[in-house]
Amino acid sequence: MFSKIKTCTTAKDIWERLTQICEGSDETKEKKLTVAQQKYESIKMKDGETMTEFDERFSAVVIELTSLGKEYSNRELALKVMRALPREWDVKTMAMRESKDLNKLELHDLFANLKAYEFELETRSEVGPSTSQPTKALAATTTEQCSPNTSKTADQLSDDVMSLFVKKFGKYLRRSYNPSIPCNNYNKSDKVFTDQNCFNCGRPGHFATDCNRPKKENR
Repeated sequence: MFSKIKTCTTAKDIWERLTQICEGSDETKEKKLTVAQQKYESIKMKDGETMTEFDERFSAVVIELTSLGKEYSNRELALKVMRALPREWDVKTMAMRESKDLNKLELHDLFANLKAYEFELETRSEVGPSTSQPTKALAATTTEQCSPNTSKTADQLSDDVMSLFVKKFGKYLRRSYNPSIPCNNYNKSDKVFTDQNCFNCGRPGHFATDCNRPKKENR
């Protein structure tokens, strides 16, 4: 390093030479800035990455950009971080946009808030499985208890349907079947039924019990 500045005659020359050595030429600096900006624009929180890890990665890019002369406002940094988070963070980031003044929100305060929320979610997920076990057990017990009752109810329903069918069919037989007609002539029952007249009104096609006209004794 000394061999590179020993020819400098003033402090200004030494500073400019050191700056050039550390940062490179203007062309090199421009290329570094382009690469750093690309990293900034494309940065996203990775699957399985903690908020602390993402904070370190994002802050490193911001520091690199600052050293190359590119700075962002608090609002720009906050919005960039929020857009880089997965979808499950949308509710949290929307709440922060409504409740926080992003122009005054420093980057470290933003990540501190996000880390606190992440810790809360992790705590809930740890408590969740233990509390859900009784629920699963209760659901299994309920299923076991309900299954016999369900099949029993289905059997009862089948019996009720059959009973109703028998009643309806029996009622139909009582209306259409004439006991005075032999079994071998039962296929003629329809004709016999239509030939007989009602004892109440004298009209064919129905029995006196089904007649809608006034009874003889009431006339």
